[in-house]
Parts: sequence; C-alpha cells; structure tokens
Amino acid sequence: MSTQGLILTLACPDRRGIVAAVSAFLAERDCNILDAQQYDDAETGVFFMRVVFHPDGHGADALRVDFAPVADSFSMTWSLRDPAVRKKVMILASKSDHCLSDLLYRWRIGELPMDIAGVISNHPAETYRNVDLTDLPFHHLPVTKDTKLEQEAQVWSLIRDSGADLVVLARYMQVLSDGLAAKLEGRCINIHHSFLPGFKGAKPYHQAHARGVKVIGASAHFVTGDLDEGPIIEQDVERISHRDTPDDLIRKGRDIERRVLARALRWSLEDRVLLNGRKTVVFTD
Repeated sequence: MSTQGLILTLACPDRRGIVAAVSAFLAERDCNILDAQQYDDAETGVFFMRVVFHPDGHGADALRVDFAPVADSFSMTWSLRDPAVRKKVMILASKSDHCLSDLLYRWRIGELPMDIAGVISNHPAETYRNVDLTDLPFHHLPVTKDTKLEQEAQVWSLIRDSGADLVVLARYMQVLSDGLAAKLEGRCINIHHSFLPGFKGAKPYHQAHARGVKVIGASAHFVTGDLDEGPIIEQDVERISHRDTPDDLIRKGRDIERRVLARALRWSLEDRVLLNGRKTVVFTD
C-alpha cells in the first residue's frame, strides 16, 4: 500500500452534497485527507475533484467496491488509484531526440514516476546514439505512405500487448490515423511545437517566423482525430526578436518543448488531468 496516500479523482454533474458525501465516506473509514482540489465548471455544470488521502489500512480494491454506490448516486466518472502501482508508458519518437532524452533523464532520476513499456520509432536505434536506451525495449517500425496502416497495426499491437496506460508522442512526426487516435482517446499525449491554436501542422517555427511573431511556444495536448486540435494540457512561451531566424526558433523551442511535455506527463501520471469536453481540468501542484 502506498505511503503517499491513495488518489481519488471524479467528475459528475454538479449538485449539492458531493464534497460532503466524499468527505463522509472517507471519515467513516478513518481515512485522512492529505490534499483536496475541486472545480465547478459553471459553463458545463460539471464538478471535478481530486482527493489524496491516507487509507488507514484499507486497500484500494476494497475502497473501490465500497465507493461504487456513492459514485453511482452522483453519476460520477471516477478513479481510485494507488500511486505505488506505477503507470506504464509507451514513448513514440522520430528523428529529433530532445524530448525522448529529457523524459528518460527525468524518469531515471525519479522525477517521472512511471514504468516505461518501450520506445517505438520510425527511425533505427542508431539515430539515438546520444540517448541512453539501456534495458529499454526498442521497436524500430519504419513507415511509408504505402505501409502506414500496416505500421500502425504493429504500433497498436505493441501498445495493447504491453498494457501501456499512457502513450507519449515525443516529437513523433507521424500523424496518427483516425482509427488509432480513437483507440488511444484520452491517454495519448502529443507535444506540438507551437502555442496552439496557432501554427498547427508542419513547420510551425517557420510559420511563426514568416508572421514575425514576438513569442513562440509549445503545447502538450491529448491526441484526437483532428490534427493538433485535442484538449490542451499544458503550454509555455518564450520571447523572441526580429533577429531570430527559423533555426534560432527551433533551437529556443527545444527547451520549451521539453519542459511542457515533462509537466504534462507528470501531471497525468499523478492523476491531475481530467478531461472536460474539448478542454482539460488540471489540478497543478
């Protein structure tokens, strides 16, 4: 059982008594609330909540069974998880290795509490000479326009068979088909190298340079069938100037991409990200 406490997340139609019911459920079992965050979306009428609590000897499985009637009475979409059981993450990457390298570094120093199910790339392992892939399953799945569906079938098989909870596109420069995007709905995070919704699609830094923007950014979002349109999890920006070339923007953008993707992934690993239609609710730390 986790010494960090169990994590309960929920979303449901807003009404009186939700917090009282959750608090009473935990108090009746001598569970101690360590942290609680909540949000009532007035536009949609949906209530969101994240509670971290010490279970006082109760197991997560038993608490799930006991909490189910409470959840049903409020029509909740909910999860109760022990963070000691780490989520499995499959990472997809292409030629650019900066996001992949950064995630692996943060994982190795304990900043990202996850188990890596593997790394999938459309480029061979030799592409990542400067990345430590030691003891990690690496899958080279080359792709062409003619083999895209067959390659995606292999990608899906690896994700499914590994039991991956999350998929991260760490500058994976292949657009997922609608079919694969649908299978990964709500659990596939992409890093796009622009401040969405601006400069979608290919070469966003070149698009930004052509428009003479004064800031560039990066966005981590959930993947959907609409390119770069999924619910945004995290964004950040940096100022640039008229002196910056497209190559300067690419260089400066790498740092933004790394930190934005790492934050989005960590928050997802810690059950801080809840889907809210085309948006997200993020209970930051």
